[in-house]
Amino acid sequence: MWQQLYDPLGNTYLSALVAAIPILFFLLALTLFKLKGLIASLLTLAIAVICSLLLFGMPLGKILSAALLGIANGLWPIGYIVLMAVWLYKLAVKSGKFEIIRSSIATISEDQRVQVILIAFCFGGFLEGVAGFGVPIAICAALLVELGFKPLKAAMLCLLANAAAGAYGAIGIPVIVGAQQGSVPLEDMALMMIAIVQPATLLIPTLLILVLDGLRGVRETWPVLLLIGGLFSGLQTLTLYLLGPELVDIIAPLVSMGALALFMQFWRPRHIYRESDAPPRSSQRWSLKEVLAAWSPFYILTGLVLLWSLPAFKSLFASQGPLAASILRINAPLLHQQVEEIPPIAAAVHTLPATWNIALISAPGTAILLSVLLTTLLSSRLSWQSAGEQLRQTVKELWRPLIMICLIMGVAYIANFSGASSTIGLALAETGRAFPLLSPAIGWLGVFITGSVVNNNTLFAHLQSVTAVQIGTSQALLVAANTSGGVMAKLISPQSIAIAAAAVNQVGAESSIMRMVLQYSLALLAYVCIWTFILSLLV
Repeated sequence: MWQQLYDPLGNTYLSALVAAIPILFFLLALTLFKLKGLIASLLTLAIAVICSLLLFGMPLGKILSAALLGIANGLWPIGYIVLMAVWLYKLAVKSGKFEIIRSSIATISEDQRVQVILIAFCFGGFLEGVAGFGVPIAICAALLVELGFKPLKAAMLCLLANAAAGAYGAIGIPVIVGAQQGSVPLEDMALMMIAIVQPATLLIPTLLILVLDGLRGVRETWPVLLLIGGLFSGLQTLTLYLLGPELVDIIAPLVSMGALALFMQFWRPRHIYRESDAPPRSSQRWSLKEVLAAWSPFYILTGLVLLWSLPAFKSLFASQGPLAASILRINAPLLHQQVEEIPPIAAAVHTLPATWNIALISAPGTAILLSVLLTTLLSSRLSWQSAGEQLRQTVKELWRPLIMICLIMGVAYIANFSGASSTIGLALAETGRAFPLLSPAIGWLGVFITGSVVNNNTLFAHLQSVTAVQIGTSQALLVAANTSGGVMAKLISPQSIAIAAAAVNQVGAESSIMRMVLQYSLALLAYVCIWTFILSLLV
C-alpha cells in the first residue's frame, strides 16, 4: 500500500510548479522546441515517470503500472472508436457514396450564405460526429472553394463553424473522456455541456452569415438562421440529455440538413448572394433514390449507436446482466486498490481502483464496426478485400495520433495516481471562487497546444475536478468548462489551421488564416469564461 503525498516540498505553489513539469514540457515541446507530437509525448511520459518517482516517492512498479493502464485505456475504448469511425468514412468515399452526398448538398441552393450554413455548419458538424480529426475542416473547406468561395474565407468559415460541433466529435469521445478523467457522472457533465455550449451553438449560424455578408445577410436569411440555429442546438440538447454524447453530432446535423433542403423548396432569399460571378463547379444532379442510398452508411450508424445508447441495451451489460461476462476486467498489477487517496483531496482515506474494462460488445466502437460490416455487405462497389485495404490505410494514417493519445493517457494516469494532479489542483484552489473564470482558459490552452479536445481532457479534466472540490463548486461544471474552452481553441490550433490551409491549397498562408479566426476564438472563450463563472455562483 502506498499513500499519496500532496505537498512534497513543503510549499503548495512550489510543489505544484514541480508537479506541472511534465505538462509544461509537453506544451513547450510542441511550441518552442517544435518537436513532433509522438516524440514530445514519449519524452513527456519519461519526465512524468521521473517526477513521480523522485518528487512524490511513488514506487516505480506502481508508476509503470499506471502508465500501462493509461495506454491501455487509450487503445480501448478511445482508439477503437476513432479507428472504426474513420474507417467507415473511408468506405463511404471508396464506394462513391460520399461524392453523391457532397454533390447533392451543393445543389440545394445557389446562395452562398445558405451553402455555408448547409456545408460548413450542418455537414461539417455531421463529419465531426462520424470522424473528427480535422476531416470536417478539410472536406468542407475544399467543397466551399469548389462552389466559388474565396479560399481563405472558406477556411475561416469552416474553422468557425466547428465551434458548434467540436465538443462531440468522433462519436462523443471528448465528453466521454472528460467524464471518465474527471470522475464525474456522464449525465451530470452532459447537463453542464448543455448549459455552457448550446447557447453559443444557437448563434453560430448567425455569426457565420455576419462574417460572410454582414447585417444585410442576416436580414435576408433570418428564416434560415432561425430554423437551423434553433433546430440544430435544440436537437443537440435533446440528444445529449436523453441519449448521451455519442449521437449529438449525428442526429442534429442530419435532421438540420434535411429540414434545410426541404425549406429551400419553398423559400428563396430576396437576393442570391455570391462572392464571385463564377458558377459552382459541382452541378451534377442526383435522384432522390441515389441520394438516400448514398447516405445509407450513416443511417445504419445512427440506428446502431442509438441502440447502443438505450438504457435497456446498457442494462444487458450491468454487473448482474445476461451479457456481463462480455466485459473483461483486468486489474492493474501493483496498482489496483494499492494507492490511498487522503484528505483534503478525499473526505476520508480510501484506496483507488485501477481496472481496465474491455467491453467487447457494449463499446461504441463495436456499433461502428457493425456499421462498417453492413455497409460493405450492402454496397455493390465494395468487396471485403477493398474494405480490408481501407482499414489498412486508416491504420497507416492514424497510428501516430493514436499512439500520441495513448502516451498522453499514460502521462495523465501517472499524474492522477501519483497525486500530481491533486497537488496542482490544491494550488489552483487558492484562487478561490474566482477559479471558474479561469477554468475554460486552461482547456483553451490545452487544445491550442495539442489540437485535440480528447487530449486536453485527458491532461486537465482530473485537475479541474480536484480543484472544483477544493473551492466548493460543481466538478461537472469545471470539467465541462475545460471541454467547452478547449472547443473554442480548435478554431486556431496549429493542427486545425494547417489542415484548413492545405484543404484550400493555401499552404504558407497559415498566419493569415490565424489572424482571421483569432478574434472569434477569443470572443467565444470570453463568453465561456464569464458564463462558467456565473453558473458557478448558481450551482
